[in-house]
Amino acid sequence: MPGNDLISEQGLRLDGRRANELRRIQCKLGVFSQPDGSAYLEQGNTKVLAAVYGPHQASSKKSSHDEVIVNCQYSMATFSTGERKNRPRGDRKSQEMTIHLRQALSAAIKLELYPKSQIDIFIEVLQADGGNYCTSINAATLALIDAGIALKEYVCACTASLANGDVPMMDISHLEEVSGGPTLTVASLPNSQRIAFMEMSQRFHLDHLPKVLKMALDGCKEVQIILDKAVREHLAHVGSACDWQNVGK
Repeated sequence: MPGNDLISEQGLRLDGRRANELRRIQCKLGVFSQPDGSAYLEQGNTKVLAAVYGPHQASSKKSSHDEVIVNCQYSMATFSTGERKNRPRGDRKSQEMTIHLRQALSAAIKLELYPKSQIDIFIEVLQADGGNYCTSINAATLALIDAGIALKEYVCACTASLANGDVPMMDISHLEEVSGGPTLTVASLPNSQRIAFMEMSQRFHLDHLPKVLKMALDGCKEVQIILDKAVREHLAHVGSACDWQNVGK
């Protein structure tokens, strides 16, 4: 693979994927019994836990607001990267990530149904290998569904970048992030084709941006299919355990 090319002559990336392929996603809902909702999601080698508490009554200081308060906390385990993190939460990057997560998740929640309430979303990155924000959004979406929070639709996130100068790539790994060019991060509501959050690590040339954005949005649609399948399988499992088919007989 010559120079900094991220795609070989055979069309394969450093991890063996094609340019338009997601990393393998594995997920599970209801991994904890203490929170109202929880989920675990692996996207490639990036692994995230999400827990949701609420809706519950907002604290006295915040109860004057008529709208729901979406409280979000993002943190990374000290062992999540190759270098031990001295401050797993509270640093500037984690605070920015928290704000961006709250922005995208709030766009999907039916806020008008929870006046003067609070929803707490806790996200912990256990292992970081690129796409931390996207994996966190996807895990939090499952945790919100597990908690029974009413959503307008799924909110899904995916990254995209350029390889070999002009080839768009989907779902960027950490090695590709540090070896390649700018990365575009998108959180979208795929059914309504709305963008809830978008960020570029560096500037894209205007000629390249449309195809990189399309690749990220296509990735969001593929993530939604995977998440929806996981939700349906989880509901079928819970239903069979509760013997739902005999309810009302």
